[in-house]
Amino acid sequence: DPETKRKIIGRVFIEVFDDESNKIDNVKWLAQGTIYPDVIESVSVDGGPSQTIKSHHNVGGLPDFMKLKIVEPLKLLFKDEVRRVGRSMNVPNDILARHPFPGPGLAIRILGAITREKVAILQEVDAIFINGLKEHGLYDRVWQAGAIFLPVQSVGVMGDERTYENAVALRAVESTDGMTADWVNLPYDFLGIISNEIINKVKGINRVVYDISSKPPATIEWE
Repeated sequence: DPETKRKIIGRVFIEVFDDESNKIDNVKWLAQGTIYPDVIESVSVDGGPSQTIKSHHNVGGLPDFMKLKIVEPLKLLFKDEVRRVGRSMNVPNDILARHPFPGPGLAIRILGAITREKVAILQEVDAIFINGLKEHGLYDRVWQAGAIFLPVQSVGVMGDERTYENAVALRAVESTDGMTADWVNLPYDFLGIISNEIINKVKGINRVVYDISSKPPATIEWE
């Protein structure tokens, strides 16, 4: 279950952070980059009727035993507002324009059970996709992009050999604040190049699909 997975990751985040913070003297504060969409998706805002869409590990505070205070200067800002603040502070554009990346990492882009092998495969696929967007001048056209490891296998052929291997989906959306998003109509030639590179270079993948769902009804991340 995606919610169970997110809660497990959140618990481990707290455990690791607690271990590391205890190695440093006089730690009193934890600074987090929480933004408003994280809050909206995680909890019912101001007691309103909205349901939890996804749990975010940086929403909900810290356990009492950690004795830390949280500072979240961006908590009430949307992503586009955060970027405007960054520009006013002369933050370099290569940092400001960087695509959002999920707090739980690639774990929520692996549907179902997580294994080291799946993580390694998805890291390779994701790198090919993101680097390809940059090399073809498409990165800045996209608000967020990534690859998803699907819990299905399919029959393929490599040379004269039959294969029965994994499938991945590519996702690229355009948005302003992350609350709504449209899929990006990437050039077919580009998608063909990336698909061929993934299948030829990443062992264990024999099929690539492209997600053309908008938000809503689909969320940007699959889990």
